[in-house]
Amino acid sequence: MTEDHAAFDELAVGWALHALEPEDEAVFARHLGGCVRCAQTVAETTEVMGAMAADLPQVAPSDALGSRVRDAVAGTEQVHRPVAPPVPAATPPMPLPRRGRRPRRALAAALVAAVVAAVAGLGIWTVVLTEDRRELQATVAEQREVMDLLLTPGRATIAPLARDGRPVATVVARDDVVQVITHGLEVNDAGSTTYVVWGLGGDEPEALGTFDVDRSQMSLLAVGSGLTGLDDFAQYGISIEPGQEPPSEPTEVVAIGQVTS
Repeated sequence: MTEDHAAFDELAVGWALHALEPEDEAVFARHLGGCVRCAQTVAETTEVMGAMAADLPQVAPSDALGSRVRDAVAGTEQVHRPVAPPVPAATPPMPLPRRGRRPRRALAAALVAAVVAAVAGLGIWTVVLTEDRRELQATVAEQREVMDLLLTPGRATIAPLARDGRPVATVVARDDVVQVITHGLEVNDAGSTTYVVWGLGGDEPEALGTFDVDRSQMSLLAVGSGLTGLDDFAQYGISIEPGQEPPSEPTEVVAIGQVTS
């Protein structure tokens, strides 16, 4: 990824999510017509969000909420998206040569959509129907913090982690720091247990950091720093361990996942 194109990568995701301001929409519409890369990002993001919508639980709004939504829509000026010029056909990419070290690329906005898909199981969109205002504000603030992390410039490794096929966490690893987005791990007793993040895929599992889960809602936790090469693993896992220190190898693995980017 080039720094010059980073802004358009973010706009591409916003375009697919219908979340751009009118000025940004106009700028991106002019750019999209001549950019195969952005067209691919928009298509991938749209596909991912469609899959998310199919997986989320369906919650019927109350009659009062439905009435308020209809009134709000009726009183809101509708802004129409500029029509984008036709997108040129994409040239098939050249295959990359095989190399010993797994190639990594800068965190493109398309990866943001992939990570959002990985955490779709938390049912963030249904919170407006089930939580009070204070809890909703806390949830939105946490979600904003997660998106700020995912859009931080630079290279990153993304690994969605699951337990029995159910997404419970996502590892975002950079060279010198590992952060974990929890969205399904059980609350642990911080006085007697701790969660440990492991780098897997090498000769031996490597403990990268520890953390505790104090609530069932989504949380963003920094669990490793001070070391380097934390983003070099092909797999990541999380175990629950007795005590406060990581053992030499995992005792009870509660989540594991392959790197997706």
